[in-house]
Amino acid sequence: MIRPGCTLGILGGGQLGRMIAMAAAQLGLRTHVYAPDDNSPAFEVAAECTIAPYEDEANLVRFAKAVDVVTYEFENVPSETAATLSAHTLLAPNAQALAVSQDRFLEKSFIAGLGIDVAPFATFADEAELVEALGRIGRPAVLKTRRFGYDGKGQVMLRHDTDPAAAWAEIGRASSIVEGFVPFEREVSVVAARTASGAFAAYDLCANEHSHHILDTTQVPAGVSREAEEQAVRIARSIAEALDYVGVLAVEMFLVTEGGRERLVVNEIAPRVHNSGHWTLGGAVTSQFEQHVRAVCGWPLGTTARLGRVEMKNLIGHDADAWEEILSEPGARLHLYGKAEARAGRKMGHVTRVFPERD
Repeated sequence: MIRPGCTLGILGGGQLGRMIAMAAAQLGLRTHVYAPDDNSPAFEVAAECTIAPYEDEANLVRFAKAVDVVTYEFENVPSETAATLSAHTLLAPNAQALAVSQDRFLEKSFIAGLGIDVAPFATFADEAELVEALGRIGRPAVLKTRRFGYDGKGQVMLRHDTDPAAAWAEIGRASSIVEGFVPFEREVSVVAARTASGAFAAYDLCANEHSHHILDTTQVPAGVSREAEEQAVRIARSIAEALDYVGVLAVEMFLVTEGGRERLVVNEIAPRVHNSGHWTLGGAVTSQFEQHVRAVCGWPLGTTARLGRVEMKNLIGHDADAWEEILSEPGARLHLYGKAEARAGRKMGHVTRVFPERD
C-alpha cells in the first residue's frame, strides 16, 4: 500500500510534473522526477531527480526500483519505456491508455467502438487513398498526423481549394488521418479521475477558448444544458472504465447544436492532468493534481466541488511579465512554472480567478 512517506515517481519534468510533485509533497509523499532535460521545471520541487533519456533502460530500472509507483505528465512516453517501468513497479495510468491516446487513428477507433460520437475519420497510405478518403468524408476536413501532434502542430485544414497532396507534404507525409470538420458551437472538456478499485469522480464541464491553437482561457461552468453536462461525464466514465484507467484524464469534446438540441462529439483523450483542468488549482476543493496523486496511490478521491464561477487564463510567452500586476489583483491566484526563458507559444504560467456564483 502506498502511504505518506513513500515515493511517487514522475516521468517528465515539465510544468505538469512540477504541479503533481507539489501536490504530492502536501500529502507527505516524496517525489522522484525522471526527465532528459537538466533544466526541467519539476526538478526544482522534487526530492530526487534522474537526468537520462527515456530510452535508457538501465536508468529506467534504477528509477523504477527507487519509487513505489510511477506516473507520467505527458502521453508520448515510448512504449518500450512503459514496458520497462511496468516490469519493475506500478505504472498508472497503464500502458494501454498510453497506446490508445498516442495514435489518433487508434484513439478514434477506440472511442467510436464504445458507441461515442467522433468526427468521421479515415487513415490512408498514399495520395490516392487520401483523395478517396476526402471524397467519402467531404470538405472542409482536417489532415492530422497520427502521432505527436499538440497545440495545433501536425495538422492542416483541407478547404475546398486545398491541394491534399501539398497539405500532406506540409506535415512531412507522416502517417496521418483525415478527419471531417465538426461545426461546433464551442469546445468543452471534462476532467475526471478513477482509482484501481473503480471509484470515479468528475469535475464540472468547462468551456475552452483557444488562440493560435493554444488554450487561452477556461471557464467553469461551461454554460451548457444539464443534459450535455451529464452526457460529458458519462462519456468520460465510459472511456475510463474501458481503459481500466487509474489517475486523472481529460476528454476534449465539441459541443454541437442541431435543431435546438446539444450533443457532444469527442475530439481526443489526454491520459494525464490537463491544461483545461488548471482551474481546479484554487477553483475547486481538490485540485486535479492532488486528485491525480490520490488516484495513482489508491487513496480516497477528494471532492470536486467548485468554489464559485472560475476563469483560468494561460500566460503565454511574455504574458508572464505582468506577474506583479496580477499579484496586485485581489483574489487572483498566480502560478508560474519556473521556466527560464519566455518564448512565443510557450506556456509560462496561469492565473485563476474565482467569482461568486450568479443567482
